Amino acid sequence: MNEYEQRKQDRIDRLRDKADKARAESHSLFQQSTDMASAIPVGQPIHGAADRRYRERIIGKMEKSFSAMEKAEYYEGRAQAAENNTAISADDPEAIAKLTEKLNVLKESHEYMKAVNDYYKANGTCKGFPGLSDEEASKLEDGMKYHPWDKKPFSSASLSNSRQNIRTTEKRIQQLTDAKELGYTGWTFEGGRVEANGDKNRLQIFFDEIPGEDVRKELKGWGFKWARSEGAWQRQLTDNAIYAASRIKAIQPTDGTDPVKIQPKRKKQSGPAR
Repeated sequence: MNEYEQRKQDRIDRLRDKADKARAESHSLFQQSTDMASAIPVGQPIHGAADRRYRERIIGKMEKSFSAMEKAEYYEGRAQAAENNTAISADDPEAIAKLTEKLNVLKESHEYMKAVNDYYKANGTCKGFPGLSDEEASKLEDGMKYHPWDKKPFSSASLSNSRQNIRTTEKRIQQLTDAKELGYTGWTFEGGRVEANGDKNRLQIFFDEIPGEDVRKELKGWGFKWARSEGAWQRQLTDNAIYAASRIKAIQPTDGTDPVKIQPKRKKQSGPAR
């Protein structure tokens, strides 16, 4: 488990811990309200202000119990969502390797769909296609009823979506590779420094002291978020991040240079990707 995956697991554990504490609080409050209510005989009318306050306390504890249970469900839902999230984050140090593996799977799937379509065109059926059972072949053919205008097991729309997923993944790999190889340059400013952290794919801003509210507001406005674990304001390391930082007055280089102009130049591509 790398550092990124450990941070993800730690976040899941923290959410589950909050859910457990809220759930325990809910059960405790519910039991307290039940115990208090058991002291009142069934059907007994209210006797004076003290009795009314006692009953109000019972209702209050019950309401707090429900609120705590809702909080537990909220944190549990967030933990479950984080656990089920298989998206590949740019700040994962193994992002390029994982995306490359994903790309290979996407390409294999795309070639498989094309091969099945070619087989169907030549034979009028999917049955007999290598590795495809008769039951699976029948399901593919039955699915053609949903696109009767497109007489093939895998519709043109499915193939188009497949190609788009491949292009999107290739583009992400290229962007991450470029960012890693380009070698962005950080700078110092009065009261701190800006660091181009290629390993974590983040442009990070470190202040010697807590910045004022107006500066924090400006940082948020330009897409920077506070990362307590890093002790820095940061966003993904891209050309746009460099430009955003160059627009924030409080972090301008002490030597007066333009943060955009001190960055290394990208190599011009010989032609569009196919």
